[in-house]
Amino acid sequence: MVTILKKGATKKNITKLLEKLMKEFKPSGIDVYEYLGKIKLKDDPIAIQKELRNEWE
Repeated sequence: MVTILKKGATKKNITKLLEKLMKEFKPSGIDVYEYLGKIKLKDDPIAIQKELRNEWE
């Protein structure tokens, strides 16, 4: 998307353009914050990561 700002545009005009862009903008992907704190781990996350990396050796 291209937005053209003309020379001499006022702050009010720029604000309107930004608001229009934000209404049209749709973030892609998923909301990862929805899953924050949902997994209960018994082991230390660093230990799990090292174990998973060592599986490939």
